Amino acid sequence: MKVYLTRYWQLYAMLALPLALFLLFKYVPLIGNVLAFRRYRPGKSTFGTEWVGLYYFQRFFKDPAFWNAFRNTLVLSVLNLVINFPIPIIFAILLNEVRSIKFKKTVQTISYMPRFVSTVVVIAIIGELLSPSSGVINKFLVNTFGIEPIYFMNDPKYFRLIYILLDTWQFTGWTAIIYIAAITSIPQELYEAATIDGAGHLQQICYVTIPSIMPTIMVMLILNVGRLLSLGFEKVLLMYTPANSSVSDILDTLVYRTGLANQNYSYATAIGLFSGVVGVILVSSSNFLSRKLTGESVY
Repeated sequence: MKVYLTRYWQLYAMLALPLALFLLFKYVPLIGNVLAFRRYRPGKSTFGTEWVGLYYFQRFFKDPAFWNAFRNTLVLSVLNLVINFPIPIIFAILLNEVRSIKFKKTVQTISYMPRFVSTVVVIAIIGELLSPSSGVINKFLVNTFGIEPIYFMNDPKYFRLIYILLDTWQFTGWTAIIYIAAITSIPQELYEAATIDGAGHLQQICYVTIPSIMPTIMVMLILNVGRLLSLGFEKVLLMYTPANSSVSDILDTLVYRTGLANQNYSYATAIGLFSGVVGVILVSSSNFLSRKLTGESVY
């Protein structure tokens, strides 16, 4: 071990700063979770003034606002997972079938560019497009079908649809990069053998491509399941209005509103800690099931 440290000290030195930043911003803040079990008073100790045990957990378990936020988070996350998890896989497979290298690179570049657009800008654009007074969508509906303008951003019926479609637009191309990289690493001999055996393009996708990238798919699925209770906070917060709050209030916005807006830091910490623990359980469970059923797992 000492030999490796002295021989490759430059590499370890390069790792020092990222590791220090990771520890500082990821692990040190975990100490603040103690506030979930202690009462915080402004102007007093940063880590609370007295132990209250599970008081805040019992409190939010009886809070209807918590269960509404929990239900909204779960429904939106499951819908997003079911719809937006397979789309990048399908997109990557279809893009791999394109024979024109120039066209493939152009499509790939265009598809992952939305990932670099700020969430604030995205919501501002969609707000303008869906505006009931000047939005292109409403003008089209009024001029073509003669219907009254729709307040898309305020109507609870459209909130989940808009959120999921925005995620599709923003992250399909970016996520597909991972699957495209996995597909390009598949040995060409497998496709040649399948062609010799008379397999068509669809059969090659079903029996060569998908089984070969299954480890990548399972890892991504496990990570996505672990994030079921952690949606895109900024996007939901920017789309949130009092009119659509019945479906747009999720756990992250509840923590934000409780902790920063109402300054009830201990209560907000308890809710955040609960979400984190559930996330760990989901990751561990999905990892265990994946290892048992497919032999693939993260750890």
